[in-house]
Amino acid sequence: MIIFPCAKINLGLNIVSKRSDGYHNLETVFYPIPLYDALEIKYMDEKFPSENDCDLKVTGNAIECDENNNLVVKAYNLIAEDYKLPRVHAHLYKRIPSQAGLGGGSSDAAHMIKLLDERFRLNIGNAEMERYAAKLGADCAFFIGCEPCYATGIGDQLMPADGPKGNLNGYYLFLVKPDIAVSTKEAYANVAPRTPEICCKEIVHKSIYTWKDLLVNDFELSIFTNHPELSNIKNKLYEKGAVFAQMSGSGSSIYGLFKEEPKELEGLFPDCFTFKAKL
Repeated sequence: MIIFPCAKINLGLNIVSKRSDGYHNLETVFYPIPLYDALEIKYMDEKFPSENDCDLKVTGNAIECDENNNLVVKAYNLIAEDYKLPRVHAHLYKRIPSQAGLGGGSSDAAHMIKLLDERFRLNIGNAEMERYAAKLGADCAFFIGCEPCYATGIGDQLMPADGPKGNLNGYYLFLVKPDIAVSTKEAYANVAPRTPEICCKEIVHKSIYTWKDLLVNDFELSIFTNHPELSNIKNKLYEKGAVFAQMSGSGSSIYGLFKEEPKELEGLFPDCFTFKAKL
């Protein structure tokens, strides 16, 4: 059985306050985009000489992670604590870039939970699957439902955000991921927490033509200082007609939203991963 984990972008991202546990409270809108990995599981023969109950093989885009420590395996092990699961072979084909602010690893984990639930008829239910997913990562729970959500807390408190879906219908997304890695430590190093004057949840209900002046990603200021290439990509997207452009999450992918299909962008970013889709 196969499933297709999707990526997400952030529509605005505000770092609101620092928590006593060392994490930060944030506000953002998660929006799913049609960029997919592929995840397949099959029964493992009892004679197959694997020390692991979930034998994972990763192909496609390279990821710097021991396969046994991949979130897909961790998702299997988490569900296996409460449900009797057979041993499985898992094949993950990676297309979503890593360290991009697109949630690829989190999506893979959440979709592994969904795949196990469906394949082995566990009848866990969405609410309980979200609870399991939240144990694996702050944004993992979002990928159980994969619907636009307003997220607070560390990204784990979700509520529906239907405004952006209607606003973005028919728009084109153009995504650029350069070969730049931004660590979580670097992303938070120079961010000054603050409460925004207007919450991103309210802004995404407004016309998309107001977003450029209102919708902010607090990580951009410090990250663009360290990596001016990212700022240059964002500026190029605006120069080519983007109605709105922003870095997703803590980077390093930059997306632009276009009213018309952005044909002129093909080949403009030769050393980057690029992706185009109609929303």
